[in-house]
Amino acid sequence: MPGSTFGQIFKIHTYGESHGKAIGAIVDGCPAGLEIDESIINKALARRKPGQSKITTQRKEPDEVQILSGVFEGKTTGTPIQLVIFNKDQKSKDYSHIKDSFRPSHADYTWQQKFGIRDYRGGGRSSARETAARVAGGAIAQELLQTKDVTVQAYVSQVGHLKTKKNYTELDLSKTDDNILRCPDEAVAQQMITYIDDIRKAGNTVGGCITGVIKGCPVGLGEPVFDKLQADLAKAMLSINAVKGFEYGSGFGATEMLGDQHNDAFENVAGKIVTTTNYSGGIQGGISNGMDIYFNVAFKPVATIMRNQESINKAGEKVTVKGKGRHDPCVLPRAVPIVEAMAALVLADHYLRSRSNQL
Repeated sequence: MPGSTFGQIFKIHTYGESHGKAIGAIVDGCPAGLEIDESIINKALARRKPGQSKITTQRKEPDEVQILSGVFEGKTTGTPIQLVIFNKDQKSKDYSHIKDSFRPSHADYTWQQKFGIRDYRGGGRSSARETAARVAGGAIAQELLQTKDVTVQAYVSQVGHLKTKKNYTELDLSKTDDNILRCPDEAVAQQMITYIDDIRKAGNTVGGCITGVIKGCPVGLGEPVFDKLQADLAKAMLSINAVKGFEYGSGFGATEMLGDQHNDAFENVAGKIVTTTNYSGGIQGGISNGMDIYFNVAFKPVATIMRNQESINKAGEKVTVKGKGRHDPCVLPRAVPIVEAMAALVLADHYLRSRSNQL
């Protein structure tokens, strides 16, 4: 089906359904000779997998990857890399009650209308479980970027009305995983965790924001006009389930500033050209300028709630639907590695594309 492949040179194609036998990814375009550590991929998957804490879904999936091709003696061969993750804890019966109903704010109706058939078990292909395949492929992209000293990090910066007031430069991002929320501002994180747990007990859900930070990005990534670096980052983030918005650099805050406040002046520091401020978010004219790239990704509340909701079924009749089984009250803690993976895929692709621009 169209829409399952991302990237131009460093490509990822994902496959599988939430309640099928397996999900996975095919990574194509990865250069030969890159060392691949399967444990690093599994570590990334462990950060996304369900059942991590009281504020995530209690579905129990080991989410361990198997590499079926493209790697020999621990190094990439330059051929397509096939990754597979077998599903172990499907409970399809939890969805039998909605097989003919359209759940509010889900893909049920649009999928049925577009394809004439849908896998109602957990949403099938439209399920957020598909993102595990992205994380596996993104881990390979991150290994490639690390050889160029480029790092991609993300953290939870807002849950509902609660948000950290600290800029990413004031936070120690190495502490992101020190709590179950993945927010390096510990004091605010504990308030957020309590809030999510209260929301969970009430049978409801809540959204928020994840902040992404890319450090060490070289100058020159991104293409003018339609393939601007920020445009591809935006597409990557907006392709993630439940994402409602993307902003980079000063974002919407720029609307309240004047030109002389917002412009990033250049200066020469020890032979390196940098900017005195970074409202541009590390990207100018669609091309990276060597400064940190930072962005925010907005997530809506999870659509499945443990409360009665009015809807209709395929026959157009009024029905009452209610969530059943295991669902996230807040997607943010598990979405952090997804944001990192998608950013890494964009950067890896643009890095390989930029190599042909100059001799």
